[in-house]
Amino acid sequence: MAPSSVVVTIEKPNKFSLVEFNGSDSTLLLEKQKAVSPKQFTWFLFLKANRVFACLSWLPMALKTMFLSVKKRIALTDVSEEEAKSRRLYRFIKVFLFISIFALVLEIFAHLKKWNLNMIQPWEVQGLFQWCYMTWLSFRVDYVAPLVLTMSKFCIVLFLIQSLDRLILCLGCFWIKYKNLKPRINGDAYDIEDGSSFPMVLVQIPMCNEREVFAQSIAAACQLDWPKDRILIQVLDDSDDGNLQLLIKDEVSLWREKGVNIIYRHRLIRTGYKAGNLKSAMACDYVKDYEFVAIFDADFQPNPDFLKQTVPHFKGDPELGLVQARWSFVNKDENLLTRLQNINLCFHFEVEQQVNGAFLNFFGFNGTAGVWRIKALEESGGWLERTTVEDMDIAVRAHLNGWKFIFLNDVKVLCELPESYEAYKKQQHRWHSGPMQLFRLCLPAIVTSKISVSKKANLIFLFFLLRKLILPFYSFTLFCIILPLTMFIPEAELPLWVICYIPIFMSFLNILPAPKSFPFLVPYLLFENTMSVTKFNAMISGLFQLGSAYEWVVTKKTGRSSESDLVALAERESKSLNEEKITRRHSESGLETLNKLKKQEEITPLKKRNRLYRKELVLAFLLLTAAARSLLSAHGVHFYFLLFQGLTFLVVGLDLIGEQIS
Repeated sequence: MAPSSVVVTIEKPNKFSLVEFNGSDSTLLLEKQKAVSPKQFTWFLFLKANRVFACLSWLPMALKTMFLSVKKRIALTDVSEEEAKSRRLYRFIKVFLFISIFALVLEIFAHLKKWNLNMIQPWEVQGLFQWCYMTWLSFRVDYVAPLVLTMSKFCIVLFLIQSLDRLILCLGCFWIKYKNLKPRINGDAYDIEDGSSFPMVLVQIPMCNEREVFAQSIAAACQLDWPKDRILIQVLDDSDDGNLQLLIKDEVSLWREKGVNIIYRHRLIRTGYKAGNLKSAMACDYVKDYEFVAIFDADFQPNPDFLKQTVPHFKGDPELGLVQARWSFVNKDENLLTRLQNINLCFHFEVEQQVNGAFLNFFGFNGTAGVWRIKALEESGGWLERTTVEDMDIAVRAHLNGWKFIFLNDVKVLCELPESYEAYKKQQHRWHSGPMQLFRLCLPAIVTSKISVSKKANLIFLFFLLRKLILPFYSFTLFCIILPLTMFIPEAELPLWVICYIPIFMSFLNILPAPKSFPFLVPYLLFENTMSVTKFNAMISGLFQLGSAYEWVVTKKTGRSSESDLVALAERESKSLNEEKITRRHSESGLETLNKLKKQEEITPLKKRNRLYRKELVLAFLLLTAAARSLLSAHGVHFYFLLFQGLTFLVVGLDLIGEQIS
């Protein structure tokens, strides 16, 4: 056989044959290939079709399973109280949805009929339906499109301004890291051997019905490394559950028996929520003996060296009023919702708080994990009950009185993130309605204050208007209303850089402080647009003093502890004697209470009912309707954005994100 020869085996129905030919006889090979290729191609198509059908065979079952899950979720749903109270925005979106569906049907019919009305004269119109469609097009071009175009340009300008602000904050953060700018402690450290050299510190733990977390927060506060005669811990309990009050009292008594200077306070009349609780505690006579006060919410677990890392910053700086520490989360990887919250809060602390603290000496107090100079609180008017953001209120008033703030990015305090969408939504509603309440109340004081014009401009235009009002306004209006509207009004179509390039770039900047969250870039962008509905509604309710602006709902906690729990094993074991101590301390009445507690634990808890969020669901169908319209016009990026944004609204509206309720 020649070296250049080739042997080909040809399979026939009943036999095999060998054919040998040289390289110069390549035409023979081509002829043989052509002879058998139709059969091979047919089998190839059959094989591919079989694989396609095999891959798609699960679709009906998957759709059926999803339909049954949605049906079950709807059957086990309670409409939330917030949804029942705020109906105006819901009705507006619902009307907008009906109009969009009607327009979509009209557009589909025109598309199927292949109407090109640009080439049709009015006298050539056939039928009433075609005449209505032509009238709508004329009205749309003359009146609707200019209005939508003006609104979109206005929102785009706001979007660019807010994006520029965020970019400047990120550049400031890079500069801080590059120059290693950190708050420094002035003067010498406190003498460890001389306890009297340490200042008097008051530690406050406000709580209300915090059954899951009260023990770990009290234990963490009691283990703070500070001279025992120079610290007092106040447990400020606003719980309305008598059994829970008894448990908290017993926990306080346990630590008092171990030599910790700790007291329990309970208000009979719970007015003013957290602000009223703190105000009542600061009115005690013994508070005048203390120089600083550290505040921790019930789910916060400070490290033992927290006070030694924060309080020394006040030494040698009499104008310093607040030292704020950063939050760290024990459950940031619990589910998708907590991961997305972690992205937001990491940016808030590492970029917003750190940059404002380094360059402006002002930022919003986070309400916890901070140490105040008591003199600064008193000179600023103390805690006021006029808004649901008492922490931001006292921070603004202290800033107007000339007090400086510093933020310690390296000092972290463990806490929890809301694991259910219901708890997260209520928290965000309070966080976004309160600033608008405060803005209405503080604006005259800001204008008439003695601070510099630049600080006044920062407070009014950046701190309040841009970051608290403009951000939720354009997020909801541009991406949830104008964008789907432009699918039916192509004359006002948004450019790609508005809906794709800049949002992705800004989301990329937001994720930089949490680099492990890069795989969640797209879900984060979609979820933030989804949350714009809640934030916009809260902003409107706070700005116009609607009823929901005054609601205060304690964020639900789960009581999760970190792997490196702050409570020592000995303290955990001592808790096993809790029942015995309750019995001994409270005699017969204590026994009765203990039996009630045991019976409550034996009773199977009531099954939670899932919720439907109507505004999110209506917006989901609105966006999906707009996605279907964009498909007719062959809009690539617009279609995919509307499709996935609509699906995100659907998932959130069905309460399928975060903690799942069976």
